[in-house]
Amino acid sequence: MTTQEQAHWSDRDFPEAAKELLQDSQIRSNVRHATNVIQAKRNNVVGELSDWQQLRDAGAAIRAHSLAHLHFYLAQFEEACTRAGGQVHWARDSAEANRIILGLIQKHDAKEVIKIKTMTSEEIGLNQNLEANGIHPIETDLAELIIQLGHDKPSHFVVPALHKNRQEVREIFKREMNLPDLGERPEDLASAARTYLREKYLRVKVAVSGANFLIAENGAVCIVESEGNGRMCLTLPDVLISLVGIEKVLPKYRDMEVFLQTLPRSATGERMNPYNSIWTGVHEGDGPKEFHVVLLDNRRSPILGDAESRQTLQCIRCAACLNVCPVYHQTGGHAYESVYAGPIGAILTPQLHSMTEGRSLPYASSLCGACYEVCPVKINIPEVLIHLRGKIVEEDQKTFSGKFGMWNMGMQAAAFLFASSSRLSLAQHLGQIGQKLVVSQNGVIERLPSMLSGWTQTRDLMPLPDQTFRDWWAQRKPSADHGIVKEESDVE
Repeated sequence: MTTQEQAHWSDRDFPEAAKELLQDSQIRSNVRHATNVIQAKRNNVVGELSDWQQLRDAGAAIRAHSLAHLHFYLAQFEEACTRAGGQVHWARDSAEANRIILGLIQKHDAKEVIKIKTMTSEEIGLNQNLEANGIHPIETDLAELIIQLGHDKPSHFVVPALHKNRQEVREIFKREMNLPDLGERPEDLASAARTYLREKYLRVKVAVSGANFLIAENGAVCIVESEGNGRMCLTLPDVLISLVGIEKVLPKYRDMEVFLQTLPRSATGERMNPYNSIWTGVHEGDGPKEFHVVLLDNRRSPILGDAESRQTLQCIRCAACLNVCPVYHQTGGHAYESVYAGPIGAILTPQLHSMTEGRSLPYASSLCGACYEVCPVKINIPEVLIHLRGKIVEEDQKTFSGKFGMWNMGMQAAAFLFASSSRLSLAQHLGQIGQKLVVSQNGVIERLPSMLSGWTQTRDLMPLPDQTFRDWWAQRKPSADHGIVKEESDVE
């Protein structure tokens, strides 16, 4: 399996995938309903905190400091984790991470592993790699289980099956769990999942997890979750393998105070997570007998080296930006054709692919800024989106098709016109003449030709007025009284 196959679902651009998903009214309805519910809950619990903005500032400062001194804190974490009985492995890319994890599982002759939800394992295509080598991964998070049994793909960080409604989940469980008489109440579905997973918790001896945070000073790993499946996977198996992006490290244990307040409120609209699991190393008679941490780079280092884009790595995967994004609301997560959806995915995915894939994603935004306003660590996503767009344009300028392509030539022409008032005025007058060919009998422009046609596919445009602002201004006579324009027609 290639890196591209592991970390990217297909070669389709966002506009192509979005256009297809916009035709699916059921998915759009499911996504809008779920995100609106989460966002309403989030607004309520955030509103209870008078120091919410101070918590955002503190979270941003901690994450920025961690990234600025990442080499130090990762080394400190490795030393502390090893001292506590854990084993730390370093993976340059997805291929190396897969080799390490596969080797650890095969060492114990395991044919099954239980998994806690981890976006990082999705990023490296871990499930596909394990299955290709005769090992069956079992997702224990309810939403991930729905996705796995439904042979689907996640569409959200926190609620991967957000695009499925209750009836669709029931049909999946009936088919895959052989439960023809399964009811459709939430209690029925939860009970079916609990029964299905219980014997696997007790039988399977190897678990794979991600982590929300690493703590440098004591080598601890932290997972926050809502169902208890994570706690089961962390305590029952003999072997625990945690795959973690290198950016997840925090300097001190006390830093958790900030994130254990902001993460649950931003992610699920809860005041705190029902299960906060923090473990360090190996302890006789308590938890796994063997504990491994695989630290994954996978092109995070180049992101760290870009001063403008570095803030991308501050993300704590709360998905608050997805819940408020008007683009995500309309298309859902599958349109992003990537493990990471929504606004944060639009800036993270292209960078994880060295700007060779996902190049349409930085344009999958209206730049409304809602994502920045809700981000608990104050990632200025619109700022990074614009930065990445600039990178794409610069790269395209190096190719013949990019430099002399229709869009680039059009933008160059616009830049030439806007650089001179006389040229702009001439263009406006020519536009007034030329638009007569496209203005309809209704007095609007219903259809534009060629590269401009996208503007009129879903909207009508008003024509240029008979008199431009510049012409109107030139006809007015400035007063000698401080340059203020006064005319009798202005006075009623």
